Amino acid sequence: MTALPRGETPGSPADDDDSVVTDPSPSGPAPSPEDEGHDGGEGSTTADDATGAAETEDDDSGTSGTAEAAEAGAGADGVTDEAADETAGTTETDGTATADGAVDGAAAAPAPLSEAEAELAAQRELRERIEKRKAEKEGPIAAGAKLSGQAADLLAAVRAVESGEKPAAAFFDSPAPAAPRRAVPPPAPVRPRAPEQAPAPQGASPEAVAAVAAVLAEGGAPGALAGPAAEALGAQAADALREDPWQLLTVPGVRPEQADGFARAMLGAECGPDDERRTAALVGWLLERAALQGHTALDATVVRAALAERSVTDPEAAVQHAVAEGVVLVFQDGQDDQESETPAEPGEDAEGGAEDRAGQEPVQVLLGLDRYALAEESLADGLARLVNACEKDADWTEPASAAGSPSAAELIRAVAAHGLVAHTGGEAARAEPAALITAARGLGLRALGAVHSVDGRRRLAEATGDPSAAVTLAGLLSGAEGPGRDEEGAIAIDLLVVLDAPQLDVETAAILVESLADGTRLVLSGDPGVLGSAGAGRVFADVLDARACPQIVSRTPDPGPLGELVSGIGIGELNQVAAPGKEVVIVPVRDAGEAVHRTVQLVADSVPRAIGVPSADTQVITVGHGGSAGTRALNTALKQRLNPGPGRFGGFDPGDRVVHVPTPGRAVPGVVVSADAEGLHLDCAGTKVVVPKERVESSVRHGWALSAHQAAGMRWPAVVVVLPGDAAQGLSRSWVYTAFSRGERHLSVVHGVDQALQRAVAQSPAQDRTTRLRTLLEAPA
Repeated sequence: MTALPRGETPGSPADDDDSVVTDPSPSGPAPSPEDEGHDGGEGSTTADDATGAAETEDDDSGTSGTAEAAEAGAGADGVTDEAADETAGTTETDGTATADGAVDGAAAAPAPLSEAEAELAAQRELRERIEKRKAEKEGPIAAGAKLSGQAADLLAAVRAVESGEKPAAAFFDSPAPAAPRRAVPPPAPVRPRAPEQAPAPQGASPEAVAAVAAVLAEGGAPGALAGPAAEALGAQAADALREDPWQLLTVPGVRPEQADGFARAMLGAECGPDDERRTAALVGWLLERAALQGHTALDATVVRAALAERSVTDPEAAVQHAVAEGVVLVFQDGQDDQESETPAEPGEDAEGGAEDRAGQEPVQVLLGLDRYALAEESLADGLARLVNACEKDADWTEPASAAGSPSAAELIRAVAAHGLVAHTGGEAARAEPAALITAARGLGLRALGAVHSVDGRRRLAEATGDPSAAVTLAGLLSGAEGPGRDEEGAIAIDLLVVLDAPQLDVETAAILVESLADGTRLVLSGDPGVLGSAGAGRVFADVLDARACPQIVSRTPDPGPLGELVSGIGIGELNQVAAPGKEVVIVPVRDAGEAVHRTVQLVADSVPRAIGVPSADTQVITVGHGGSAGTRALNTALKQRLNPGPGRFGGFDPGDRVVHVPTPGRAVPGVVVSADAEGLHLDCAGTKVVVPKERVESSVRHGWALSAHQAAGMRWPAVVVVLPGDAAQGLSRSWVYTAFSRGERHLSVVHGVDQALQRAVAQSPAQDRTTRLRTLLEAPA
């Protein structure tokens, strides 16, 4: 491999990106973001006591990213004001952006539901529907209540005869009712896209916030937590905190020691480490933190160990109390669903009881939050429904014969015979789902491909030759993209191909499958080597591991030196590849300062001159947001070189490359256009987005440098991967595979981790998330 020529570079590396994150107020310290978990792709927070994972990037545990909680100034009685950007749906303290005095003016006018708001509304609707269904299962079922169609008519007839309302002969000559048929709606007209209004936070009422602030003041907690606490606990937040001070743990960024200090101030001598209110809140907190790292459940032994570290003298009793109070659910792998969801009786060891019932070997006992348990159960039921409701004898022989590759033909034949199919492969293998979509459309079917990012939509549209065949998954679920819904509320399609399937979290996947009608074919396609989703769950990996459907493995390799390098990483080999066109370049550095210096030089000078890729098409990827060579430091240095300015618009200037996070886990690259009274105006791949001034600080970041989780699902002509010495602990095979595979033409590696890179690639990837979906999929019908 060859190194790019050295050139002139700017001076010393810049400090952290303080123009993005405002300092907390000295009078009442507000939660201050440190290592941004809200940045797209980072759904995990700092690895905590529940799992013992190391703090690295906002990812590699799985929303897979790590969002590190930042600790601000100390409050009275041991309460330290801390709030972190929690990527799995936490609320952050809003900042204020100024647009040369204009943004601080009138508030933005109310706007219609945006794409992100519609997506959140769909999630709430699904959760309500799942909870209602679960409640119906637990209650008594009236005879015949679940029947429909002819069965329901026959039951009504029998009851009419038995009651004497009608004679039996009245039903003998009745014609059989015709089965209702779902009409195919006409294609929806193309709707012009208006500027998208980023969602405004749903704040609590001023009265509720004031009441919470008064309670917080009594306990010496910072008043800045009043808003988040009122949003988290609802209208009765003040009463809830007064009755149970440990409810403060539901506020994003608050840690147990801070909640303990608040409780001591509120309760005095009544406060103790084994208070049932405290132990129940701790169990919930541990499960919430685990969910931010991608887990939908945790082993009960892990929870008990974490409680013991928090001075709980009887962790087993604490877990039993939390289960009895409904804070968490308990599951036993290998047991019947009804039995596994039955809480342990008081005084009975949950794990020991499971062993006695099994009578053989110990059974793993898992604890989980109800929202993820319901989502996994709904997803498993929905996938089984698609498998069983599909037409199995469809004849797609002709399009399979005309496919451009053997792998594409195999995929078409598999989809013709099955309602659910999994497809794996690298970037070049995306041509096979594209060929499937084209073939299905040629047969007159309503076929569509859904991808993770706007860039992925562009690439799929190019592969199919039809822009209407590609949508983003978020746009499809919100109704902003795609054919819309039919009269039954289902997405009006016959075949849906989901590319970038590893980016599917369990809640989004449950919403998607719930939105598909019986008979719809679903294909999950993706590269199993990349980092996982930004939310809890490992849907694609669980479907593959459970072998719940046919799996088509692409035999189409990625071409060129980059493809050879990435393919080797996928099997644990970091090979030196021939790069005659400087497709792969290694730039060794001694420390983080030199890493920043060389990165700026590569982006601003060397890559445009030697490779012919302009700076605007070159993306920097690094391990974490913090540190001397994290995204904040790199973005500061790159802004100074590529687009210097005073940062008049909340730290931004026109022309700045940014990443917009409309909802947790989604990172949308864009460019700052302007700012006015409505907010910050962005151009996100041709889509005009307006971010209200109160949302700028929490949802917009500079985007010259991203983390690997933010970059997942996107590609650029050239990529510079920065590996400073302090990044060694954050490396894994999946991280390296993801970062190195983002470049289309060129990859530069700013290398300062010595042998840590080789070790990370050689280490076998382990299942880093605990989930229940595989067990549910493997369970007999």
